[in-house]
Amino acid sequence: QAQFVESGGGLVQPGGSLRLSCAASGSIFSIYAMGWYRQTPGKQRELVASITSGGSTNYADSVKCRFTISRDNAKNTVYLQMNNLKPDDTAVYYCKMRITFPGELRPADYWGQGTQVTVSS
Repeated sequence: QAQFVESGGGLVQPGGSLRLSCAASGSIFSIYAMGWYRQTPGKQRELVASITSGGSTNYADSVKCRFTISRDNAKNTVYLQMNNLKPDDTAVYYCKMRITFPGELRPADYWGQGTQVTVSS
């Protein structure tokens, strides 16, 4: 089983920056796609950014040119650099990883516990 450690959330002023990290550990064989989602009360989780094992990235239109997703395969870690934060970015951010465990033929998606990001003056 995998365990996730998410960090980097907090309270920032509009225009500020944060970097989120999500590190996976445990009996992991392979990690494929990684992504960041966010959720606010009354809304479903929405995709913020994703990155494939080959490094291809995808961003929500609302965060393009402000957020950057990256990964460190050696550390089983995905990052989200968030710049020029806006109040609308306030949400709980969740890490998602597609993981194959030893002995398994097909991967499955797993979620982190989430980290709060609050953007307010």
